[in-house]
Amino acid sequence: MNIERLDLSSAQRTALHAQGFAAKRPKSAGTAALLRTLSRLHLHQIDSVNVLVRAHYLPAFSRLGDYDRAALDRLVWGPKRQRCMFEYWAHEASLLPFDMYPLLRWRMTQADRGQAGWTGLRLYATERRAEAMALLDQIRIEGPLAASEFAAHTRQSGWWEWNDTKRALEWLFWAGHITTATRRSTFERVYDLTERVIPPAVLSAAVPDEADAHRALIDRAALTHGIATSAELRDYFRQPPQAARVAIESLVDEGVLRQVHVEGWGHAWLHRDARIPRRIEARALLAPFDPLVWQRDRAERLHGFRYRIEVYVPAEKRVHGYYVLPFLLGDRLVGRVGLKADRQNARLLVRSVQFEPVAPDHARDALHAELVTTAQWLGLDDVMWQEIS
Repeated sequence: MNIERLDLSSAQRTALHAQGFAAKRPKSAGTAALLRTLSRLHLHQIDSVNVLVRAHYLPAFSRLGDYDRAALDRLVWGPKRQRCMFEYWAHEASLLPFDMYPLLRWRMTQADRGQAGWTGLRLYATERRAEAMALLDQIRIEGPLAASEFAAHTRQSGWWEWNDTKRALEWLFWAGHITTATRRSTFERVYDLTERVIPPAVLSAAVPDEADAHRALIDRAALTHGIATSAELRDYFRQPPQAARVAIESLVDEGVLRQVHVEGWGHAWLHRDARIPRRIEARALLAPFDPLVWQRDRAERLHGFRYRIEVYVPAEKRVHGYYVLPFLLGDRLVGRVGLKADRQNARLLVRSVQFEPVAPDHARDALHAELVTTAQWLGLDDVMWQEIS
């Protein structure tokens, strides 16, 4: 079998093109551009840390530049006629377009049987199911509720300070019985019955059998990566190893995927619609949970960039900083930047900058320009460099 060989630079440019970094940022990024980005990536990962801006806003900004965050809010939590996204577990907790809903019904079904979701939640599918169903009935009768509004809710320490009420609600969420109706200013999730949030046309859409759903998910992961290993394809939507393997084999047989050999990291899969551009002229700060870098081994293998988020690392043990964003320039990850939004004083604080050996001479100027763009997007008046190392 004659296997195509790609040098590492070609693989890098393929991945960046697939991720949406080959196109120039639009002069004005409206809802249509936002929807195209969401369609390309299939999900925006959610994280509660808000030291700069909540993570789900950043992937679109990295690709589009200045856009209206309220537009994204409306697509997820706005009036029903404007919504086209929902919350669910995909890579991690994620915002997903409605067309992903049928492809993840198998996960909801498994969770309902106690076969998916965190171990601590699975009891609510079996021996503690009646407790969860009582909460579901309360939501049905009283309308949308947050965990803090249930009479049984008491604040406890431990696993994310979750008590039994919160765990039961989260099992109901995994199992598809409830979903997020809205988010409060504190980012607290407000739950409601799925059928009162997801449009009837989405709920009644044909649900593929599990094998077809896994094949569709691998196809989307491959198109979004451009080029990837089997493990990277499976990781995008956190699919079971065996199901992913069968799906990959099926897509190879169909000609959707073909095996290539990438310099320095061996065999990989190239999607038939992937493109290898001659140049990439990107400039972007990336969220720690951006799909370009969320698989840390892939970022290191593909870009030679070792990246770890240190939010939960004790201060004295941090290497790069509390909230550090990779900086993409051209077709390389050339640095990492510690940032904080000082909202009270309307300043973007640059706490640290470290450039990689591959950074070009103009990297600092390019970074400054991107920081100015970031501050403007966040409604901040100034960029303040606190520390440079």
